[in-house]
Amino acid sequence: MASILDEYEDSLSRSAVLQPGCPSVGIPHSGYVNAQLEKEVPIFTKQRIDFTPSERITSLVVSCNQLCMSLGKDTLLRIDLGKANEPNHVELGRKDDTKVHKMFLDHTGSHLLVALSNTEVLYMNRNGQKVRPLARWKGQLVESVGWNKALGTESSTGPILVGTAQGQIFEAELSASEGGLFGPAPDLYFRPLYTLNEEGGPAPVCSLEAERGPDGRGFVIATTRQRLFQFIGRAAEGGVEAQGFSGLFAAYTDHPPPFREFPSNLGYSELAFYTPKLRSAPRAFAWMMGDGVLYGSLDCGRPDSLLGEERVWEYPEGVGPGASPPLAIVLTQFHFLLLLTDRVEAVCTLTGQVVLRDHFLEKFGPLRHMVKDSSTGQLWAYTERAVFRYHVQRESRDVWRTYLDMNRFDLAKEYCRERPDCLDTVLAREADFCFRQHRYLESARCYALTQSYFEEIALKFLEARQEEALVEFLQRKLAGLKPAERTQATLLTTWLTELYLSRLGALQGDPEALNLYRETRECFRAFLSNPRHKEWLFASRASIHELLASHGDTEHMVYFAVIMQDYEQVVAYHCQHEAYEEALAVLARHRDPQLFYKFSPILIRHIPCQLVDAWMEMGSRLDARQLIPALVNYSQGGEAQQVSQAIRYMEFCVNVLGETEQAIHNYLLSLYARGQPASLLAYLEQAGASPHRVHYDLKYALRLCAEHGHHRACVHVYKVLELYEEAVDLALQVDVDLAKQCADLPEEDEELRKKLWLKIARHVVQEEEDVQTAMACLASCPLLKIEDVLPFFPDFVTIDHFKEAICSSLKAYNHHIQELQREMEEATASAQRIRRDLQELRGRYGTVEPQDKCATCEFPLLNRPFYLFLCGHMFHADCLLQAVRPSLPAYKQARLEELQRKLGAAPPPAKGSARAKEAEGGAAAGGPSREQLKADLDELVAAECMYCGELMIRSIDRPFIDPQRYEEEHLSWL
Repeated sequence: MASILDEYEDSLSRSAVLQPGCPSVGIPHSGYVNAQLEKEVPIFTKQRIDFTPSERITSLVVSCNQLCMSLGKDTLLRIDLGKANEPNHVELGRKDDTKVHKMFLDHTGSHLLVALSNTEVLYMNRNGQKVRPLARWKGQLVESVGWNKALGTESSTGPILVGTAQGQIFEAELSASEGGLFGPAPDLYFRPLYTLNEEGGPAPVCSLEAERGPDGRGFVIATTRQRLFQFIGRAAEGGVEAQGFSGLFAAYTDHPPPFREFPSNLGYSELAFYTPKLRSAPRAFAWMMGDGVLYGSLDCGRPDSLLGEERVWEYPEGVGPGASPPLAIVLTQFHFLLLLTDRVEAVCTLTGQVVLRDHFLEKFGPLRHMVKDSSTGQLWAYTERAVFRYHVQRESRDVWRTYLDMNRFDLAKEYCRERPDCLDTVLAREADFCFRQHRYLESARCYALTQSYFEEIALKFLEARQEEALVEFLQRKLAGLKPAERTQATLLTTWLTELYLSRLGALQGDPEALNLYRETRECFRAFLSNPRHKEWLFASRASIHELLASHGDTEHMVYFAVIMQDYEQVVAYHCQHEAYEEALAVLARHRDPQLFYKFSPILIRHIPCQLVDAWMEMGSRLDARQLIPALVNYSQGGEAQQVSQAIRYMEFCVNVLGETEQAIHNYLLSLYARGQPASLLAYLEQAGASPHRVHYDLKYALRLCAEHGHHRACVHVYKVLELYEEAVDLALQVDVDLAKQCADLPEEDEELRKKLWLKIARHVVQEEEDVQTAMACLASCPLLKIEDVLPFFPDFVTIDHFKEAICSSLKAYNHHIQELQREMEEATASAQRIRRDLQELRGRYGTVEPQDKCATCEFPLLNRPFYLFLCGHMFHADCLLQAVRPSLPAYKQARLEELQRKLGAAPPPAKGSARAKEAEGGAAAGGPSREQLKADLDELVAAECMYCGELMIRSIDRPFIDPQRYEEEHLSWL
C-alpha cells in the first residue's frame, strides 16, 4: 500500500446521509432562526484506499490502527496506519496449497493469529519479523478468538479463548518472547474447556467474546450457527488473573448454559459489540444469524443475563438465507451495517429502517468481509482487489428526532442538548404529550422551558381549570427571567400572588380541605421566601401589599413584610392590633434606628420601661436627639413614673454613652428641675465649673433654675458664668457659708474679692446684727481691714469689740512700713553697684594685631575703619553695614539711610581746639554734631555682634532665597 489518500474514488464517490425517521432539515420554531449555513457532512463516508494488491486479498483485520492482510497464499502485509508509507511484507513460507482460513488481531494490535485451512495456526507479534507456528494448536481449525481485554498486553495475551470448527472452546495463552533454539514456544498452554452442541451434536464456534464485570465476575458470549450462549460466573479464589476461564466454565459441567436459539440457519453467524471507549465495557451487541439481527443492550451488572432490551430486526428485502445472505456485520452507536456481496446496507437500530444502500462496482469483484477498528471507529471492507474505508461522523446528530417520534423525550433531550432550537422542539412536543396525558404539572414544567407563546400556554391551563399547573408554569417562567425584564417579572409575581390568595381563600374554612390548605399555604410561603424571586418581589412589593390587603390576609402581610425586610409594615400591624410587646420585639430584633424613631412615640405610652430598655440596648446606634420628641410628649403628663423613665434614658446617654449634645443635657436639666431637684445640683457640680467644658446652655440652666426656685443651683450657674457678685447676692439669701465660697473664687482679682467680702460683711452686720460673726468674717478674709468694716456698725457699738482687730491692723501697718524701708535700702545699694560697673566698662579695651582680618571679607582689618566686639569678632565698618542692613526692619533701614545722608553732609572735623569748639558750637546751633550722628549710626549697626547676637538667632527661620526673588532664581537654574 503506497499511501492512504483522503479523497473519494470518482466511481465510488457516492455518500450516504443517515436520516432515521425524519429529514435532516431543522424544524423552525418560535424564538429561533434555524438557518443551515453549510451543507451537512454525511454520516457514513466511503473512501477507496489508493492500493492495488499484487495478489488477491484473502483476509484482512484491523485493530488499534494496525492493518494486516493476507495476499495470495504465502504473503502477509502489515501496515501501521500512522506510517502508511512503510508497509511490511512477511512471507509465510508455505509451498503447498494451504490457504489462509481466517486471521485474528487482538485489541492492542500486537498479537496476530493466522488460521490455515490445514488446521495449523501461525503467530506473529508486531515487534517481531518472524512467523512462528503454534504446535499445541495443530489439528484445530480455529473459527473464533475471545481476547482478554483486561490482562492482554503488547508482550502477552493473557488467558484467551479459542473457538474451533469442531465446537470446542480452548483456553490458551501466548507470549511474544523469542528464545534461542531451545527457547520457550509462544503458546504457553492450550487446554480444552467446553464443547458447544447444537441439535444433538457439536457445532462450530462462530464468535467468542470475553468480558469482565466491575464486581469481578466473568462473562463469555459464544455463538454457533443457530444459538447464542452465555457463560456467567465468578472466578475461583485468586481471581480471573490466576485461574483463567476454567472456573467460569466449570460451573456449567452438569447443566448447559442459558442460550438463545433461532431455527433459521445461514450456515454461519457473527457477533458484533459496540464499545464507546477503548478498554471500557461494551454497551450493545448485534448477532447476525438466519432469522435476522438480534440486537440489544449489554449490562455487566445484571446477575442472570448480560443481554437486555432484546429485539430481532428482520433483514431488509432481498437479504437473507434464501436471497442474498449477509457476509458480515459491524455495530456502531445507532446502526449496524450488513455486508453483502455487492453492497453495504446500514440499518438504524432504533427504527429498523434502512438508511444507507451503498453499491460497489463489479470491476472490484465481490465483497469478502467487513471489520471495525474499535480504537478509531473506522470501518473497513475489502474485495479481492480493493480496500475501502468508511468514516463515521456525527452519528448522533439526528437521533433526537427518532427518539422524539418514539416519545422517548429524555433521550431526545440528551442528544440535542447543545442545539437550542431542537431542544425547544423536543420540550414543546413533550409538554403537549404530557398535557394530553393529563399530567399537567409535568406539562407546565416543560412548557416553561420552551419558547412557546406565553399567552397560549396560560390559556390552555385556564381552560382546563388547572390552576396548580398554571402556578407551576408561572413560577418557572419567573425563575427564567433576566434582570432587565422587570415588567414581565412584576406581572408574573402579581399573578402568582393572586392565584395563591384565591386558592387559599377558597380552601379556608373547609374542614375537609384542611391538609390541602396547609400545603397550599406552605407553597405560597415558599414562593414568597424563595431567594431567586426576592428581587422581583421587592420590585413589586407595593402591588403585592395591596393584593394581600384586599384579601384581608393580615397573616401573610406580616410574613411578606418580614421577608422583604419591610419591618415598618410589621411593626405598624402589631401597633394597630395593640400588640406592643410584639412590635418592640421586632424593633429589638432588627435594630433599625429609623423604625425606633418612628414608633417610639406610640410605644412609650404603653410600654415605657421596656422601650427604654430597648433604647439602652441599642446604645450609640440611636441618636438620642431624635427620641426627645417622644420623651417630651410622654413626660408632659407630669407623673413621677413618666419623668423617671425619661431621666433614666437621659442619664444613660450622658453617663454611659458620653453624649455631649447640648439639647440632651438641656432636656436632662429640665427633667431634673421638674422631677428630681435633689439630682439637679449634683449634675451641675459633676459637669464642672469651667464655662467652656460644660455641655448645657448656661443661660437656659439659669432661667430654668430660677423659674423653679432652685437657688443653690442658680448660685452654681452664676459661678460658672463668673458672675460672682450675683452669685454672692443670691447666696446670701440662702447661706452665708455658700456666699463665702463664692467670694473666694476670683483669686486673681483682689479688688473684686474685697468687694464681695464687704458685701458679706455688710450682710452679716446689718441683717444679722452679730458683731462676733462680723469679726469672724473679717478674720476669714485677709483683704479686709477693720477700717473697711467699721462704717457698717451702728454708732452704739463700743470699742471693746474691736480692740483686738485694731491692734492687729496697727501691727500689720508697722510691719508693712518696715518692709518698705528694707526695699529702699536694697534699691540704693543696687544703684551704686550699677554705677561702679559702668565705670569699669568704660575702661575696657581690645588689642588688634596687624595680621587680623575682617570676619566677613577676609581682608586686613586695619586698612579701613572697623568695629571690635567683646566676643572677639572684628568687621570693617562698611562690611558690617552691608551685612546688617537686610536684617533690619524697614523703619530702621530708613533711619540708617537718613543717618548716612546727614553724616555725608556734615563738615569734617577741624584741627585745633579753637576750630573744634567753633564746629561744636555750630553743630549745637544748627543740629546734631558729627559725633552724635556716628554714635546713632553705631547704635543701629554695631549694637551687637552679627554672629553672636540676636541677629543670628532670628536668621534661623529666614529662607535662603528671598521670596521676592524666588522666580528669578528659579528661572536662572533652568
